[in-house]
Amino acid sequence: MKRSLLALLPLMFATPALADWAQTLEAAKGQTVYFNAWGGDARTNAFIAWVGTQTEAQYGVKVEQVKLSDTAEAVTRVIAEKAAGQDTGGSVDMIWINGPNFLAMKDQGLLHGPFVADLPNAKYLDLSAGSAASVDFTVPVEGMESPWRLAKFVFSYDSAKVSDLPDTMAGFVDWAAAHKGRLTHPDPSNFMGATFLKQALIEMAPDPAVLQQPVTDAAFAAASAPLWAWYDALRPNLWQEGATFPASAEVQNQMLNDGEVDVSTSFDPASTAAAIAEGTLPATARVFVPKAGSIGNISFVAIPYNAAHAAGAEVVANFLLDPATQAHMQDISVLGSFSVLDPAKLDGAGAAAFAALPKAEALPALEGLGPVLLEPHASWMTRLVDEWAKRYTK
Repeated sequence: MKRSLLALLPLMFATPALADWAQTLEAAKGQTVYFNAWGGDARTNAFIAWVGTQTEAQYGVKVEQVKLSDTAEAVTRVIAEKAAGQDTGGSVDMIWINGPNFLAMKDQGLLHGPFVADLPNAKYLDLSAGSAASVDFTVPVEGMESPWRLAKFVFSYDSAKVSDLPDTMAGFVDWAAAHKGRLTHPDPSNFMGATFLKQALIEMAPDPAVLQQPVTDAAFAAASAPLWAWYDALRPNLWQEGATFPASAEVQNQMLNDGEVDVSTSFDPASTAAAIAEGTLPATARVFVPKAGSIGNISFVAIPYNAAHAAGAEVVANFLLDPATQAHMQDISVLGSFSVLDPAKLDGAGAAAFAALPKAEALPALEGLGPVLLEPHASWMTRLVDEWAKRYTK
């Protein structure tokens, strides 16, 4: 009898969690998850559509992407619903969210959760304090959003035309002077343009550690002074003499393909290889990052506090963390985004799925991308973009 009881102990302890997830799966059946996500990238949109086919087949959960031009659109909708007293049956089930928008929703109590630790596939994540999966633009996640893809700031260039690119952001001043009109960046009102400025700010700030704290007037003045001096020297030699800027990285990428500029930007290290495969960049396009590394962060999904289909959203979030899903996502022919999973936590099948992924000459290895520089606190981006607009737009 003792042996029988001992044998049952592991099951007895596991049952509550397993039962909870079984209940979530049952509640999710038949639900349609309205996934609010930036719709500006065709490959991402196609991947989300694929996710929906898989979750419907496996769990009876449909996914309907609500394509956004700005994540704030979904956040504003949730805020309006809360103001109207709509605390259940909300129109937003899940949001691809980061940084300032996550901070705003967390501060206003607009998030469902914590739920991440309840996801069976969270076992493949490094959720230790300070890990990339546990903070978002310095803000502790605390289980209120779930990781799904890794982003890292990179530059793209045509190696057949350019061979002397600088290995620091500061070096772009001399490079642009020697290659007048061949450099630009997206408008900072777009997150890629803001990231270009943040990359330079991290490199040039006298004390980069202050960027990990909420911005203050004094800290901003001291940290950004070298940045504005650098930008004042850079701007006259930018494309169109810095009077106008491409609206997005996608537009800048087209300019690179057309030979109008020599450098483009991306938050996806695999995007260059993918663009070559699609015929939208020349076969000689390559990726580089500054020698000190570049800004990196994890993209998360969050569930609003009043989501009509929270159970379905949890099922989708869990599916996004499945090693097979993450490997499929990292496939250069699918999306090419690097996985958020901890390789040390993968089982044999999971590790094999990643090992079997196709390679491409323009696809950098993760270890070749240099150190990951932490995003500044979300408040710095807002202040940086506002100050840039004040200084450089009429």
